[in-house]
Amino acid sequence: MSWLTRWQTRNPVNGWLLTIILTLVLFGFVIFLSASVGLVTRSSGANFESIIAKQGVFLALGFFVMYVLSKIPPRQFRKMSFFLLLFSVLICLLVFIPGLGFEHGGAKRWISLGSFTFQPSELLKIATVIYFAAWLSMIKEKISSARWGMLPFIIILGLVAALLLSQPDIDTLVVVSVACFAMYIVAGARLKHIVWLLLIGVISITILSFAFPYVRSRVNTFINPSRDSLGASYQLQQSLIAVGSGGFFGKGFGKSIQKFNYLPEPIGDSVYAVASEEFGFVGSVGLLLLFFLFAQQGLRTAMRAPDPFARYVAVGIVIMLVTQALINIGAMIGLVPLSGITLPFVSQGGSALLLTLAEAGILLSISRAAKS
Repeated sequence: MSWLTRWQTRNPVNGWLLTIILTLVLFGFVIFLSASVGLVTRSSGANFESIIAKQGVFLALGFFVMYVLSKIPPRQFRKMSFFLLLFSVLICLLVFIPGLGFEHGGAKRWISLGSFTFQPSELLKIATVIYFAAWLSMIKEKISSARWGMLPFIIILGLVAALLLSQPDIDTLVVVSVACFAMYIVAGARLKHIVWLLLIGVISITILSFAFPYVRSRVNTFINPSRDSLGASYQLQQSLIAVGSGGFFGKGFGKSIQKFNYLPEPIGDSVYAVASEEFGFVGSVGLLLLFFLFAQQGLRTAMRAPDPFARYVAVGIVIMLVTQALINIGAMIGLVPLSGITLPFVSQGGSALLLTLAEAGILLSISRAAKS
């Protein structure tokens, strides 16, 4: 492994990118601490120490995984891309095994491991990005043809979509699709094919809104936020109250009112609303700025990547995480339809936090190999 030692010694990671990631995690954990209090007071079965300990374990494990992955040269991820995708698909299929798959809210997206649950689609996201990057770097200039470019793109993404829709997990499908689409554009896709794919995307979303009642309900709530304020629009209404009552500087750490018996999932989907109420406009915009800086440094890393594969992976990871953040934040302030998607680096979710830090580790690995 002398080649690995020499590579690590010569190349440090992007210091700004690492600082932004650590700041996001630290700010996220502070918000999580406060939001957890709201969950404990509304549930007799919830324990503050156990919630924090569980998040802390996954945070520590995530940092370890991020550190290890940041030490691996990007080309090694290309070698394992197919096997990683195959493994993630097999893991996703386990959710349909009785006694192993865990169902919540009408969706089978989790595997129950004793007191812990794992969401396999989180692994599928990064596996798809890595495999897609390997495919794009393999076909090279053929990307501009329909036969070697657009058609395989539709087939690969279609297979992933079929698996995610069977759970169903449309939020993850949207995030993965946006990331792969961005990678496809960066790889040199023809404008005509880009337009066709956008049209297919619009048609697909329309079909999904009719095929899945909960998607149609979210769209209706987005169009008319005041309808069914105690039902479908309840989360949006309470989130807007939280964001609006935070004012410019916020009520202060730990002083959110909405996290107590009002906001659904205060440590999950609604954690941004809690942050806005406690830290106000300054804190909420500051969090947005951190994601903007993450995107800026991540895309800078992509531009300086040593080869096309590393470039596409970097673009995919950055777009995937930033898109997820914008969807979560946009849903909380009524700019996009509500979703069950978490806020990266911030929301509760062991598997989500672990895989997010793993993705950050891969991005740091690419920054280590970046051209000067």
